[in-house]
Amino acid sequence: MTMIKPTAGTIGSTSVPMTGAFERWLTHFRENPARQQRSESTVSWDAPMLLDSVTRQAFIRSFQRFELGESGDGRHLLAKAALEGDPVYLAALEMLVAEEQKHSALFRRGLDHLDALSLKAHWSDSVFVRLRRMLGLRTELGLFLIVESVAMGYFTALAERAPDPVLRGIGLRIALDERDHIRFQIDRLRQGFLRTPRVGRLAVGLVWGAIAAGASTVLAIDHGSALRACGFSRIEYWRHGMGEFSEAAISVLADPGTEPLGPLE
Repeated sequence: MTMIKPTAGTIGSTSVPMTGAFERWLTHFRENPARQQRSESTVSWDAPMLLDSVTRQAFIRSFQRFELGESGDGRHLLAKAALEGDPVYLAALEMLVAEEQKHSALFRRGLDHLDALSLKAHWSDSVFVRLRRMLGLRTELGLFLIVESVAMGYFTALAERAPDPVLRGIGLRIALDERDHIRFQIDRLRQGFLRTPRVGRLAVGLVWGAIAAGASTVLAIDHGSALRACGFSRIEYWRHGMGEFSEAAISVLADPGTEPLGPLE
């Protein structure tokens, strides 16, 4: 079975001039709450939960992990971004972090639908947080790009194949944001690699690939039961996650001077 692709494409071909790139992103994030509200208004939040106990437990475990992972305040990341001296980028990044926190709230709402509690901690989230806090801005953004691109297929699988209308609505709502979050990270990372020679970018790509393989493996194992409930095996998902990562990494590293993507409209 072929894994679905992100709605309307994650990367695509739309581009905007380098000058003013983050002004466009800032406008996008300011206008996005209206789009988000329209998406959420289509979800039948009061629909009864009719999943069997095994499937329900699979989504509980999965949503608990995602709720925890999306709940950070981004304080350390924003502090690093502030040092770059680009107030427009910083303002846009602050809004992106706020959107990620909304995703955590959506997973919390999904857990309410599943009649389940939140997790207080999980080893994978703890490792990720500790690792990224040790890194510089460009490296941390690269790590975010890896994780978001690997996870994109989960959100679209949830949106299209979850055996519950509320869970499908949550998946669609988050997928619509994440496709642009990936493009936003690509635009900033391209700027960060403009002066990096090709051999250096190749080395970065190899390191990113190893991290992506590990992240895909963790996601496929941790969320395997939920993925099976959406009709996908762990190995199918792993291959798809690596494909999504490869597309994003190539978009950053092959030619950083390419005009920024900008948001999908």
